[in-house]
Amino acid sequence: MSDLISVIYDAAIDRSFWETAIERVTHFVGGTGAGLYCKDVDAQYGVTAHSFGIVRPIPVELFRQMYPVAVRHFLAEIDQPVATADLIPYNEFTQTGLYREWARPQGLIDFVSTVLDKSTTSVAVFGVFRHERNGFVDKETRDRMRLIVPHIRRAVMIAKMFDLKLAETGTIADTLDGLSAGLYLVDPTGRIVHANLAGNAILEAGDIFHAAGGRLVARGTEANQTLREVFAAAGEGDTALGTKGIAVPLIGESGEHYVAHVLPLTSGARRRAGLAYTAAAALFVRKTTLAPSRSDVIGIAFKLTPTELRVLLAIVEIGGVPEVAAALGVADTTVKTHLGHVFEKTGARRQADLVKLVAGYATPLTDYS
Repeated sequence: MSDLISVIYDAAIDRSFWETAIERVTHFVGGTGAGLYCKDVDAQYGVTAHSFGIVRPIPVELFRQMYPVAVRHFLAEIDQPVATADLIPYNEFTQTGLYREWARPQGLIDFVSTVLDKSTTSVAVFGVFRHERNGFVDKETRDRMRLIVPHIRRAVMIAKMFDLKLAETGTIADTLDGLSAGLYLVDPTGRIVHANLAGNAILEAGDIFHAAGGRLVARGTEANQTLREVFAAAGEGDTALGTKGIAVPLIGESGEHYVAHVLPLTSGARRRAGLAYTAAAALFVRKTTLAPSRSDVIGIAFKLTPTELRVLLAIVEIGGVPEVAAALGVADTTVKTHLGHVFEKTGARRQADLVKLVAGYATPLTDYS
C-alpha cells in the first residue's frame, strides 16, 4: 500500500508515472482498466487525461447516448464510489448501445468511479472498469476505492501547480520561483527551508502566514494545528499522511479566502525536490479565484452540513428551488430551509452570489492533461 501511494504521488512530479500508477490502482481495486476523465456539461463528451488497459475508447456517439446518465456524476459526493447500478438500473444499462456495442464485446460488466472534483460546467472522475472475471462492484471494491482515491485526488491537483519535469537539482529553485502559487518547502516541524517568490510575498503581507523562529505559522489556531499535523505526518512518509491535508481552507485577516495543498516529498521521485533542501513536504497556497470549485473546502470554510453543501451545489449546477427539489427527491420547503441556512452562513444574498462563491474556490485540476 505504501509503495502504491508513493507511485501515485510521484505522478504529481513526473507525468510519465501516471500510466504505471493507474495500472497499479486498477489491480489494487480489482479491474481490467481505469482512467482519469473529465466530462463537460455542455459539450456532452468526455476527455481522457490518462488511462490504462482501455483497448477501445468509448465512441463519442455512444457516450452522448448515455449523457443523461453520465451527468448524474455532478450530484455525486467527492471521493464516494459510484457503481453502474447507482447511476442507472442495470437491466436498463444492458439495453443501451454503450453496453451492447462497446462493453459486452470486451467482457466489461461494471464500472466503479469516484468524483475527484467538479465545477458548474465540468466534473473530473477516476474510474475502474470491471471485467466478467472481476465480478460486479461489491463492498470490498468500494472500500478499496475510498482508501486510494484521496491520494489520486491530491496528486492530480498538485501536479497542475508543481510540474518539475524532472528538473535537475541545481535548477529546482528557479523552477519553484516561476510558480504563480505561493510555495514553501518545510521540514516535519514546519521550519521553512525554502520559499518561492510568491510565498515570500505572502509572508511579507502577513495576511495568512508569518514566520516565527523560522517556522511557518498560519493565522487561526485550527488551521495552524492542521498544518502542524500534516507536516509531521509527511515526515513519516506517504502512508502516514493518509487523507489529511488534501485541501486546507485559510481565511486571511482581511477576510480573503485561500486554499492550501500539501505534497509529501519523502519518497520516490519527489526526493529530487526534497533532497536539495532537506524538506519533508511542499505546501502550495493560492487565493481563491473565479475558476472551478473545490466543494469540500467550501463546506469546511463555511461550516456547512453535508446536506447544506449538497443544496448549495445543486442550486448552482441545476437552478431554482423546484428543480433542485425534484433532482434531490425532497420537498420544496426542505430545500428552502437548507438554502436559508446556506445564505446565513455564507453571507450571500442572491443565487448569483452563490455562483460566484462556488466558482471562487479554484482547483488546479482544470484542463489537466
